[in-house]
Amino acid sequence: MALRHAVLAALLDGEYSGYQLAKTFDVGVANFWHALPQQLYAELTKLEEEGLIAGRQVIQVTRPNKRLFRVTDAGRAVLEEFAASVSKPSFIRDDLLVKVQVADRIGTAAVIEELEERACAAEAKIELLGKLLRRLRGDTDEEEFLRRGEKIGPYLTCLRGLAFEREHRDWCLRIAAVLKERQTAHAEQ
Repeated sequence: MALRHAVLAALLDGEYSGYQLAKTFDVGVANFWHALPQQLYAELTKLEEEGLIAGRQVIQVTRPNKRLFRVTDAGRAVLEEFAASVSKPSFIRDDLLVKVQVADRIGTAAVIEELEERACAAEAKIELLGKLLRRLRGDTDEEEFLRRGEKIGPYLTCLRGLAFEREHRDWCLRIAAVLKERQTAHAEQ
């Protein structure tokens, strides 16, 4: 997947300014696709030049003017083509895993600290995703929303993000505990 597909998918919900798109990415899309605001603005420019999105100027009296973007029919066709293509399998690429792999050879204190920090960060994302899921489904319980809710795609991707963050938190805490235990046992020898 390219950033373009993530941007087009985000714009399917309506018109967004670059700022609003960055906020949308930060909350809803970041659990499966990371992009810096500068990357998003550059991608919006490319997509508009290619005719995959259309922008319009909005004059604001008390703030600077802004541009709102929406997906065009050509952009929708690109998304449909993307959705029909075979996705590559995902893989883990995380520098923390390299640190864990060599922890018993280079020392564990810094690795344990980073594992615990990552667990805290995952916990914060778990809370954020839980709030987003509750907001998306409103007063409907989850099973009912999964059967009949509107805009199910964002909900499903948030469920995946939630599962990932929970597993990541649990793994980080377990590995930190293992390394601490080994560090204590080694010190006692």
